[in-house]
Amino acid sequence: QVQLVESGGGLVQPGGSLRLSCAASGGIFSINHMGWYRQAPGKERELVAASTSGGSTNYTDSVKGRFTISRDNAKNTVYLQMNSLKPEDTAVYYCNMKGYKDYFRIFSFDSWGQGTQVTVSF
Repeated sequence: QVQLVESGGGLVQPGGSLRLSCAASGGIFSINHMGWYRQAPGKERELVAASTSGGSTNYTDSVKGRFTISRDNAKNTVYLQMNSLKPEDTAVYYCNMKGYKDYFRIFSFDSWGQGTQVTVSF
């Protein structure tokens, strides 16, 4: 069972910054996809940023230029640096990782973190 543990959420004023972290554990061989999603009250969960093992990244338009996703493969950890935060960034943020537990790619995993609240307000 691959488990993800998130940290770093909290309350911040508009224009401020936060850094989220998500660490995976539990018999991982490789991680292909690392992503951050968010869900605001009354809205569907949306992809915020994603990173592939090949080094490519993509962001939803509303966070481009403000958020940066990065990964430490040695630590099975993904980060989300969030700058110039806006009230509309308020949501529960979830990390997601997809990969394999074995060399022959027989056993895959698709795991989610527990979620961390980010609130942007005065």
